[in-house]
Amino acid sequence: MVQLDLYHTLYIGVSQAFLGSFVILLVDFRKPVTVWRTRWIVTAVLIVGSNLIGLLFLNFWHVYYRVGFFTVTLPYILATLWCSQYRDFRAVFSIATGLFVGCIGTANAMLTTMLLKQNEYCEYYSFAVRTFSFFLMFFVLRRFSIAYRQMLHQLNRSWGILCLIPFAAFITLLYIVNNFENSVELMVLIYGMLVVCSGAYYLMYLFFERVQKENSAHYEAQLSALQLSALQSRMEAVRAAEDAIRMERHDLRHRLQTATEMVAREDKVAALDFLDAAQKRLDEGKAIRWCRPPVLDAVFSSYFDQAQNQGIRVEATISLPDVLSIDEGEMAVVLANALENAIHANLALPWDQREIRCKMVGTPSIMLEISNPCAGNITFDSSGLPVAQKAGHGLGVQSISAFCRKNGAVCQFDLTDGWFRLRLVL
Repeated sequence: MVQLDLYHTLYIGVSQAFLGSFVILLVDFRKPVTVWRTRWIVTAVLIVGSNLIGLLFLNFWHVYYRVGFFTVTLPYILATLWCSQYRDFRAVFSIATGLFVGCIGTANAMLTTMLLKQNEYCEYYSFAVRTFSFFLMFFVLRRFSIAYRQMLHQLNRSWGILCLIPFAAFITLLYIVNNFENSVELMVLIYGMLVVCSGAYYLMYLFFERVQKENSAHYEAQLSALQLSALQSRMEAVRAAEDAIRMERHDLRHRLQTATEMVAREDKVAALDFLDAAQKRLDEGKAIRWCRPPVLDAVFSSYFDQAQNQGIRVEATISLPDVLSIDEGEMAVVLANALENAIHANLALPWDQREIRCKMVGTPSIMLEISNPCAGNITFDSSGLPVAQKAGHGLGVQSISAFCRKNGAVCQFDLTDGWFRLRLVL
């Protein structure tokens, strides 16, 4: 009769359930997020389930401690790389962080075992302490994950170095557990190592928060500068239009006298042509209003004027309500970045090929499409975002992507038949 190892099966099952929740907190899954998160969960259940079957029926516990890295941890890493939006050390770091939290729970369980080794319920107390440690660490990790997931999109390097911190703690603890007897000296060493690693994580957290604050301050400054610049440009255009109308009004008396004289001579055709030319001059001096929201109207006016001054034809169809359902300033930054990128792309083309097409509506939802011809080839990353061709470029795309994440918008970039298009639906 097979003796079932219920204790160790439950022990590992609960631990892996918490590890899975830690990874879900930290991983930025591929889109559609629900589909890829579900795939990861199903894969993780299969990986853990196969190990639990071995523990329950095959007395796998003593072997598991030595080969668990290859039967659980490594498959976990591969599955996370498959399902993560970032298939690099950023995904590995989420697993490594979960393993580090596991080290804290294991150390607390070892300490409980050492202190209560004479108690017949020692194993159960140890299991309870381990589970409670994971429960508390979940809330700590959730706080850390907010800053961490924001940094995923801003820090593209050095994640491999950061992975060394939790992996070193995990491998060291694994080696100690498998090769040394539990003792006071050993626990001091383990907790010393965990304190150092926890300090490193705290410094990471402070660094992430500082970067976020600096980026937020930079964004607010950019937003304020954009609004001020666009509104100033709009005011200058309105002033120029008012000056032109004032001059036309001043000359109106002379024109009416001239038209009256032509009519008196019964030269109606010349009179009509003269009045038509005067009307055209008035229309040319009239400021164009693209939409009712003032900041967006100023941005459209500013960038469309820049485009036309560079010989770029502008074809725009804009229909927006008086009040938008989102922050007008944030939407203005998106438009400014997108139109600025479109203008720069056109400057690489001959004059007769330069063109920008812009369509934007506000009902039933906000929908935006900006397209322009493109001279070169554009590559896209795994998230569908265009990859910057030069250092320092691509910040506009990152800003648009951040806006979409914040407001739950769907954003798509594509290059078809030589035309680059940005589509945004909110």
